[in-house]
Amino acid sequence: MIDIKAMKDEARKYIRYEKDKATRIATLTFDRPQALNATTAGMRQVYAEYIFKANIDDDVKVLVIRGEGEHFGSGGDLPEQAEMLSATSKDVSLLHEFGIDDPDVKYPPKDTFRFLHGLTDHYAKAPAGNRPLQEFKKISILEAKGYCYGWHFYQAADADLVVSSDEALFGHPAFRYAGWGPRLWTWIDTIGLRKFQEMLFTGRPFTAKEMYECNFLNSVVPRDKLEAETAKYALACSRSRPTDVVAVQKTFIELYKQHRGEYLGSLLTGFVEGMLPMMKNDSSDDVQLGDEVFGKGLNNVVKDKDMEYPPEWRMGRSNRKKP
Repeated sequence: MIDIKAMKDEARKYIRYEKDKATRIATLTFDRPQALNATTAGMRQVYAEYIFKANIDDDVKVLVIRGEGEHFGSGGDLPEQAEMLSATSKDVSLLHEFGIDDPDVKYPPKDTFRFLHGLTDHYAKAPAGNRPLQEFKKISILEAKGYCYGWHFYQAADADLVVSSDEALFGHPAFRYAGWGPRLWTWIDTIGLRKFQEMLFTGRPFTAKEMYECNFLNSVVPRDKLEAETAKYALACSRSRPTDVVAVQKTFIELYKQHRGEYLGSLLTGFVEGMLPMMKNDSSDDVQLGDEVFGKGLNNVVKDKDMEYPPEWRMGRSNRKKP
């Protein structure tokens, strides 16, 4: 059984949280650049905790979310999920994803619907770290650059404002290897049905220019001006109406989102994701996350699949430069 405290202590090494009491701006930085800021289960839980605390903290009015290095983030840590995605009959405990380390709690076996659906349904809840910004009653500003993929793309959908560098790419590898992600409903609502269908069905990433045209981004600037642009937005928000007013504004917006079905969408996607073991490949050439992928090597499989797309539709930046 995984030691939850140790898991979270390790995760805290990769997330920096700082606040400026004078401006009431807090900054949360993913600091795992050697892994493209990929988030582990522990990092996602710690992230949710920081947002929960910032929501209560009277010293915080604005929260900026960013990534260290060249990329905002490439999504969840797939190697960590290898056992869960494996098609073998070996039972695996996912209790650590729930923050449970009680030896008296038994996780459902792999041949049950609850094995996967219990987790994907949990992903619809704020403590899991996928949608905590939906319950955040302060102002959230996300700084996107490089890769904004997978789990990090969830956060971009949920943030109040998104400032991006012009070379950023947005999308989700799961559209190619699973078919969905927990924020489907919100992406449709923010990007628009027609363009999101293009992203979903082709599996291609969208450029910052395309996302700006979809009204997904608030501002797109050259990479060397990104931090200054984010700071401009953060300072303006910090100097606007009082935090009590912001809380009322955010409550109104949250009510609107729930009227549009944001939380319902999360629950429905959790159900759909829980059906993943029932999905049947059309042919042996189909690639999905599982034993075959991890047996050959995740990087090799992803690269080979990526190269099947036109250069401008590839997810890997280096692959986009190849013929």
